[in-house]
Amino acid sequence: MASKPERLLDDIGWNILAALQENARISFSDLGRRVGLSAPAAAERVRRMEEAGIIIGYRVALAAEKLGYPITALLRISTAEENCVRLGAAARALPEVIESHRVTGNNRLVLKVAAASVSHLDEVISGLSRYGTVTAAIVLSSRSGAITRRVPPTAAATPHSRRVRR
Repeated sequence: MASKPERLLDDIGWNILAALQENARISFSDLGRRVGLSAPAAAERVRRMEEAGIIIGYRVALAAEKLGYPITALLRISTAEENCVRLGAAARALPEVIESHRVTGNNRLVLKVAAASVSHLDEVISGLSRYGTVTAAIVLSSRSGAITRRVPPTAAATPHSRRVRR
């Protein structure tokens, strides 16, 4: 039987979440020491948080710049309602897309993308322009430059991996 989320989110539960967000690979003995539980008790709390849907996964965060993707940009796309499904499918198919958000307002979709160069970013924008008007903003600095979604190798490894699918 799954635990109720609110019962798991006491001070210890929040401390467990903070520790896991800082280091998802922490051992249960280290986690337990950090939050004042035994290793088996910490493991049980984490298991119950997973069952309750509080913890939904563990991911590797990658340094985009070190992988050959020094440019991060936010793309806002305005389009007619009838293009939304195709636009969403196109965005999901692009390996450059780190995050995708369907939003309210004039824009239908806001994407966070990683690019190897300005010309690479231009290719991505050109490919998406078929579905509507794309407005781009290159990120100059950010608190989080980590990529938690799989990215393809850079052009140095495979020259054709960066081409936008049309």
